[in-house]
Amino acid sequence: MNIGVLALQGAVREHVQMIERCKARGISIKRPHELSLIDALIIPGGESTTIGKLMEKYNFVETIRKFHADGLPVYGTCAGLILLAKKITEGTQPLLKLMDIEVKRNAFGRQRESFEANLDIPELGSRPFKGVFIRAPWIESVGSGVTVMAKFDGKIIMARQNGLLVSAFHPELTGDCRIHEYFIEKFVK
Repeated sequence: MNIGVLALQGAVREHVQMIERCKARGISIKRPHELSLIDALIIPGGESTTIGKLMEKYNFVETIRKFHADGLPVYGTCAGLILLAKKITEGTQPLLKLMDIEVKRNAFGRQRESFEANLDIPELGSRPFKGVFIRAPWIESVGSGVTVMAKFDGKIIMARQNGLLVSAFHPELTGDCRIHEYFIEKFVK
């Protein structure tokens, strides 16, 4: 099983390492035609405006939309969550507009307000998951087809919809494989 990580900017290596720990093959995706080599895609954290502009420049926007339309799953973490959203609360930037969510960028604050918190994610079991929040967004609102998987401080920070999974935090920085395993088990297999 091949899981790709969009390698335009951000925490690519960390996601590839987590995928490998889950006994799947992690592949850095640098060109649109490489999407044909993978069974699922992860869009990593980073700077969402920069990743979005690079996605447009290198023709990833339509190819990722087609990838998902063909039934292949996509997981977005932090900036990846923003890029998968149909809407953002302010500003303009390139978006894939695949998931029926509205997102507030940098909602938990800037870099210096980054933090870690133990999260209750029932679909992962009873043991808390350590969330790493770095300039993290939150999901302001969701459409009727979206399942909210976790909240922190009353804000939606993890959700899923039809082959799409998003988290506002960075599981690839924790050493805890459970979310990557969940993605592979529930979305890819």
